[in-house]
Amino acid sequence: MKNQKLFSTLLMTSVGAIWGSAFVVMKDTLQRLDVYSFLAWRFIFATLLLIAIRPRVLKQYNKAFLKKGTLIGLFLGSGYIFQSLGLTHTTVGKTGFITGLYVVLTPLVAAIALKKNINRFEWLSVAIATAGLALLSFKGFSIGFGELLVLVSALLFALHIVALGEWASDLDTYALTVLQLGTCALLTFLSSLKGGFHTPPDSGVWQAIIYTAIFATALAFIVQTWAQSFMRATTVAVVLTMEVPFAALFGIWILHEELTARIALGGLLVLIAMYLIILFDNRRAQTANALESYHD
Repeated sequence: MKNQKLFSTLLMTSVGAIWGSAFVVMKDTLQRLDVYSFLAWRFIFATLLLIAIRPRVLKQYNKAFLKKGTLIGLFLGSGYIFQSLGLTHTTVGKTGFITGLYVVLTPLVAAIALKKNINRFEWLSVAIATAGLALLSFKGFSIGFGELLVLVSALLFALHIVALGEWASDLDTYALTVLQLGTCALLTFLSSLKGGFHTPPDSGVWQAIIYTAIFATALAFIVQTWAQSFMRATTVAVVLTMEVPFAALFGIWILHEELTARIALGGLLVLIAMYLIILFDNRRAQTANALESYHD
């Protein structure tokens, strides 16, 4: 069990790295293709790829599966849509920070909706991660329409994490991933129709779509769905905040952006938060095993 948790944590950290790299890949792409068309192509390609790899997955759905999986996908797809809408009305830095607030909203949603007990140690990890996110991406603050839209997206991403954690253990990982991404594909495609669903204009945009579809979508959400079948939602939220320092790291490495003390400290705080939440999870598991052995 301990090795499984370590392995899943490493994989989830890898997801954060992939999502961080996607910011670099998409940086110039979204100037040549509108956000909604890009997201639609990304999710359509990812969904079709997973179906092509395992066509029999379509036979696994029943009414209960469709209801749960579609709701999870609606949270995820709506999160991307509100985030994209907000991004058109505010800065990238504010969008990154406010989106990252799902690390705070996830335990709140779990506590309110599912009556989950969130202890002080977990809240400490959440607070440290939030401070790290602020240092990495926060550049002044004002409440405006764009900020409110991004805050809604953070809430939707929190709902996605909590719902996935609640139902992933009862549903097939691969089939649930396909249903989530298919729902996102439909939502983003419908959203693109208002301004027109556009074809990628050049090979560079196609390369970005293929990279994000395969690695940042199909592979990443299979890993997250699998990991959340046994990892606590709050733990997942904290680990996924590694996306932001990885984005900064790739920006420094590939785009030659400046490394400042603020960025370095922010990244360090996120790492500390991840270490603390995993340490708590391991101790909680050890205590549970000890109690189980005692009763046996």
